[in-house]
Amino acid sequence: MSVELNHTIVHAHDKHASARFLVEVLGLEEPTTFGPFVVVQVANGVSLDFADDHAPDGFQPQHYAFLVSEQEFDQILGRIEGRGLTYWADPFHRRAGEVNHDDGGRGLYWSDPNGHNLEIITVPYGG
Repeated sequence: MSVELNHTIVHAHDKHASARFLVEVLGLEEPTTFGPFVVVQVANGVSLDFADDHAPDGFQPQHYAFLVSEQEFDQILGRIEGRGLTYWADPFHRRAGEVNHDDGGRGLYWSDPNGHNLEIITVPYGG
């Protein structure tokens, strides 16, 4: 049996703005809509389906990691810096303005407008 992740729901304060932020920073195709969701498609067939969350207690920020090529990493880093966003070399946001070189690649973290911890890496964990 082959099990693949197909989609995940990303809670947002504004699903349209959040999806737009992700596609602009990552350089992805325009988001689409499907029912109540704003859908961001990534290359391996997985989608991030943004949904407005109006729960009185809010929602718990999550972590989303994206495997990118070296060229894409440079382009994304340029867009992050161009927007004046803070980025970190570590998931705990202690090493601001740095890129990590874990597993022989490069990686960094930044926050989206909802507080989700986003990550790009050029080599999967474990090399």
